[in-house]
Amino acid sequence: MPSTRQLQHVIELQVRKQASYLVVFTLIMILIALGVSIGFSYLIPSPDKSSMLYLATGAPTMVLIFTALVTVPMQNAGARMQGYIDFVKSLPVSRKTFLIADVGIWAAITVPAIVMSVFIAHLIFEPGYAISWTIVPGFLLMVLSCFGIGYGYSFVMQAELAMALSQLIAFTALMFSPINFPIERLPGWLQTVHEVLPIYHMAEVMRASLAHTTFTASPWSYAILAVWSVLGFLGAIRFLERA
Repeated sequence: MPSTRQLQHVIELQVRKQASYLVVFTLIMILIALGVSIGFSYLIPSPDKSSMLYLATGAPTMVLIFTALVTVPMQNAGARMQGYIDFVKSLPVSRKTFLIADVGIWAAITVPAIVMSVFIAHLIFEPGYAISWTIVPGFLLMVLSCFGIGYGYSFVMQAELAMALSQLIAFTALMFSPINFPIERLPGWLQTVHEVLPIYHMAEVMRASLAHTTFTASPWSYAILAVWSVLGFLGAIRFLERA
């Protein structure tokens, strides 16, 4: 079976399996994005342009994190416990093809939420977007890093531990990660931790892509995301190719 035919077959299989809740997850991600960009503004007594720009550019990053690092690992953990991953391994298709198809489906879910959050935030707050040409390569790199990590730990770890870690990541990303506020507000030791973890660098790349006249992302951010992408997908592929 040619690789393009394999990919089409696996996409159809995954869409049929997940069709009942793909629309629901799309709506949930839209609500999360609007909750960050609009709902969080109510926590700021006198929101200024800088604060609103952090929220408006942080919402798309939160969508990617909640999809790739929280939702997908929980789905993968459930699929492992139900034996679905063993079924996938038995199919006469490349394991890498399954990974590409599944990442493509879940990444597509994030697009409506990201676009809508940016559009609504612009209409309500006019935070000062300045979209750069890096938005496309930056988005692709963030997708690879997010999903690489999500698939990696959800396959390498035990299913129960992966589900627990996904909840910890959700809480940490929402409360203790410099996505919706400057990293300088964090204690020094936590700033150092975020310099080597990917979440802060995802936010940096997203901010630089959506508001390049206000924010910049260093080459270090792109390098960190590339390293995490490779490590995550290597772990996921190794698990899927293991008999």
